[in-house]
Amino acid sequence: MARKGGLSPSGLVLYDKPAGPSSFAIVRDLRERTGARAGHAGTLDPFATGLLLVLLGSFTKEAQRFVGLPKRYETAVDLSAVTSTGDPEGEIVEEHDPPSLADLEGGLDALRGEVDLRIPAASAVKIGGERAYKLHRRGVAVEMPMRRTTVYELDLLGYEEPVARLSMRLSSGGYVRAIAEALGGHCVSLRRTDVGPFDLDDADPGRIIPPEEALSTLDQ
Repeated sequence: MARKGGLSPSGLVLYDKPAGPSSFAIVRDLRERTGARAGHAGTLDPFATGLLLVLLGSFTKEAQRFVGLPKRYETAVDLSAVTSTGDPEGEIVEEHDPPSLADLEGGLDALRGEVDLRIPAASAVKIGGERAYKLHRRGVAVEMPMRRTTVYELDLLGYEEPVARLSMRLSSGGYVRAIAEALGGHCVSLRRTDVGPFDLDDADPGRIIPPEEALSTLDQ
């Protein structure tokens, strides 16, 4: 095996992340298994599942070409409660009656296109030089900044009160949890199905896509 942190093997791994481990844990596992340096092109929360792009070896220098890709998600949102983290790991901070179908559809209409959404408190954004989620864990209250997000698609797949099933395609840096909070709820499940032209159906943790193939797919 090549020394850990080496430049080979080089390429892209499409990984179907399970619920539980962090994105860093997945990257660490691949680094240990291959001996190559490794990095992901967009994190997933521990509770979330789905497509994680991991670059290996010398291909990590191309990371910025993948980080900015739009991403597609499917999520279930409980519209009867808001949590401190926007997901099931946080504490309930507000409870209310779920919206009617008509009100929900109106809320979805307002979130399509260019929107300003508040970044969730339990995120990796740095506040005063420290990760927001670390501040949140210590109980430090901070005013989270807004972020402009492009919501290319936002579709209602089904609604059985209080849970709405949604499919969405967001610009890089967009937070599904922020969409859930804007609707007055929190994510109870979250799965990333696409990153740019890369599809979850093609995920295979044992296959390293050669750099030239990965870049040609990127340019399609």
